[in-house]
Amino acid sequence: MCDTFLAPLLSPESGRENGFVFGKNSDREPNEAQCIVRQPAMVHAGGKLRLTYIEIPQVRYTYEVILCRPFQMWGAEMGANEHGLVIGNEAVFSKLKFQKNNSGLTGMDLLRLALERCETAEKALELLTELLETYGQDACGGYQNKNFYYHNSFLIADRREAYVLETAGRQWAAEKVQGFRSISNAYSITTHYDRLSPEAETYARSRGWLRKGEQLNFRKAYSDKLYTRLAHGATRRRLTTQAGEACLREGTLDVQQAFGILRQHAVDDARFDPARHGMKSVSMHASGLLAPSQTTGSMVAHVPAEGPPVIWLTGTSIPEISLFKPFFFGNEALKPAPWNSPGPQPDGSLWWQHERLYRSMLRNFPKYKALFEPELNRLQALWVEQTNKLSPLPPEEMAAWSLGKVEAHLACIHKWQQAVKQHAFRPQGFHPLYRWYWHRQNRKVGL
Repeated sequence: MCDTFLAPLLSPESGRENGFVFGKNSDREPNEAQCIVRQPAMVHAGGKLRLTYIEIPQVRYTYEVILCRPFQMWGAEMGANEHGLVIGNEAVFSKLKFQKNNSGLTGMDLLRLALERCETAEKALELLTELLETYGQDACGGYQNKNFYYHNSFLIADRREAYVLETAGRQWAAEKVQGFRSISNAYSITTHYDRLSPEAETYARSRGWLRKGEQLNFRKAYSDKLYTRLAHGATRRRLTTQAGEACLREGTLDVQQAFGILRQHAVDDARFDPARHGMKSVSMHASGLLAPSQTTGSMVAHVPAEGPPVIWLTGTSIPEISLFKPFFFGNEALKPAPWNSPGPQPDGSLWWQHERLYRSMLRNFPKYKALFEPELNRLQALWVEQTNKLSPLPPEEMAAWSLGKVEAHLACIHKWQQAVKQHAFRPQGFHPLYRWYWHRQNRKVGL
């Protein structure tokens, strides 16, 4: 489960679009650590490229990318490339059934391939639909859940234009984005599509999902109602859309406001209970059978009309108790290192250090969060202010800037962990099944 949004950056002087802000939470299984990585531009000799489950032909040249990906996956949940192309994907649930033989591409494979091979949103849309029609998406997207197969939607943006692409098997619909747009774990394209797969209408009609002479409503024809309802995607999409459009009515949506959208809960923070509100919150908290997913990584991309993009990443779960850190293209800040390469078990990585903090707070999340929230907010605002004023520096200095924020965040985690240990708040509520669920999750990884 995930949420992704896009907002135009509006010039305060003219009100014209001046780039964009893109945000996404990646919601996965709670023990599925997420890496943040940079892949440099490369020249390839050809041959085959091994993806998550299948091989496809490699291209001659791939672009530099910054990616957020589950540690064990080839593909990525979200990312950007050196040209300012940014993509996020979502699981959506269709009436179309899978053979479940892992003969296709995951949505994460598709996303990374588009970022590595395309300069623009237009080209990314063309490549994604071509790959989809060629290979399909019969590919397990789960971690420990080997029965988790899903279809995919994508939000694709560059400095000039953006598209939403929604898929069902090899069928798809695409809509050009105007203004603010959010997608979640529910189909959103109805009859207002700009492009459509060649067989989308005839296939839907052959299955009895579209009457003769009726215009195709992609969502109505292809969406599975039960799984879509359980995913609460429409609820979260309303939250992100209301927040984003409110910001634009006041002028523009900046990076700090984008962080706030990704940190949203279904209720006000003082009443938020992760045992009860997880799946309905933009920052998702796992709690059991009906809420098996959790936000395991977050990204905000600030892409001005001119100048280099800034990619803000948490590298952790649960963004409301984490810090977004700025990363840039053209340097080695995200080369593989212990801090950004978590594995399946707790280790010294940023992701697992933060996870220890989060899980120690589950007894009474709002009260523990309040212990360090003022410091977190102060630091986050300072980093945004400093980064906005940052002039281009040599690559090694840009890398040092980013890594300095990582080191500061690690120091905060250790300090906040000590603050949590010093307070024994009463449990927020009587949730025996919730406690049992987290006991099982912790036991699986030795926490």
